[in-house]
Amino acid sequence: MSTTSRGIDVSAYQAAQNWTALKADGLTFAFAKASEGQKTHDPKFATHIKGIKAAGLVAGAYHFAWPNQSAATEAANYIAAVKAYAGPGFLHWLDLEAYSDRRNYKGRTAAQIKAYASAWIAAVKKAFPGQVVGIYTSASDIAADHVPSGVPLWYPAYPWGAATYARAEAATRPKPSGRTVTFWQFTSTPVDRNIAYMSPSALRQWAQGDADDEPATYTPPKFPAGLAPGKAKPSARPLQKALKAAGFMSKSVTESDNYGPKTQAAVIAFHNKHPQYRAEGVTRDPAIGPKGWAALHRLAYGK
Repeated sequence: MSTTSRGIDVSAYQAAQNWTALKADGLTFAFAKASEGQKTHDPKFATHIKGIKAAGLVAGAYHFAWPNQSAATEAANYIAAVKAYAGPGFLHWLDLEAYSDRRNYKGRTAAQIKAYASAWIAAVKKAFPGQVVGIYTSASDIAADHVPSGVPLWYPAYPWGAATYARAEAATRPKPSGRTVTFWQFTSTPVDRNIAYMSPSALRQWAQGDADDEPATYTPPKFPAGLAPGKAKPSARPLQKALKAAGFMSKSVTESDNYGPKTQAAVIAFHNKHPQYRAEGVTRDPAIGPKGWAALHRLAYGK
């Protein structure tokens, strides 16, 4: 089974695509530019996104950011552009990159750009509760600390010019400034091509959103340091209770202190549905970390 998914992204610069044919050729997802700044809407967005959704692809949209303008006004512009199409499984992206003359960054410090991004994301999450909101951004923006932590990253880097999906899939996963990327845009020739570091089925599950993408209404308990497969201290009982409450472990399983095979299998099931929480490069991860622990508890008890 493939551990990546293939996709493209489009804007007004691209002609209408035969999305059904692209899906048949192996495409899983596609994103379209929706808006820019405080007032602009992409003139081909409706055509692109209707075709993407009609073909049954994982759909998403992006907004080109002007951090030297109002984040609230820009978020409202994006929300107005996509609200007719957004819903469960729809991905939202802030395109955070400077024009070559940096006119959209002019007069802003790194801290102000980061605050703009955080405010835009918060506004879009509020408008579309439970839906995934991430950032498309460059290595230089990440290095400059423009990018908030804890958000999915869609990362552009073109090491080869024109390139096939197979070449990108065989390459090492990029890690700009140590950050883990979820999507990699690896070429713009002949069209923007991307891979997601999830299988098609895992991507569709992830796109449905999870507790990390909903308003914070619940504070999970602190992660018990040392919790690990095969150990009995600290006790695995709280983990087992959360796995049961979230539907990843059968309620008939007897709880115990031991982090045994049944607990490990349930954690693997959780990671299969929420692969962003498993260890990088691992397809079957029985160990839950602090972020996964928090997300699991929100799923179990945070509604």
